[in-house]
Amino acid sequence: MHLLAQLLTVLVALLHVYFLVLEMFLWTRPLGLKTFRNTPEKAETTRVLAANQGLYNGFLAAGLCWAAASGRQDLALFFLGCVVVAALYGAYSVSRRIFFVQGVPAIAAIAAVLLAG
Repeated sequence: MHLLAQLLTVLVALLHVYFLVLEMFLWTRPLGLKTFRNTPEKAETTRVLAANQGLYNGFLAAGLCWAAASGRQDLALFFLGCVVVAALYGAYSVSRRIFFVQGVPAIAAIAAVLLAG
């Protein structure tokens, strides 16, 4: 993979590490409440579900880092594709904003990976 493709893949991975931290550790804190537009009561009742989501974001980040470190385009495309699917579902089920925050960077990385190939 070319440098730009690797950098964009790592950027998407870092976004997912950030999502992991927000969902697993900051869900009931002011930043988490503001980011996800939750009330303290709703955040407390959904805390375990959010932590589970955060864990999955961590798995995506790990896979993306693996792809970038190994330079394997097939891995990068697989994990970036997973991110796009998650972003589409999030946009459909929660907020269109998710597609722009999560999906657009992944699509840019996919384009860079394909152009590098």
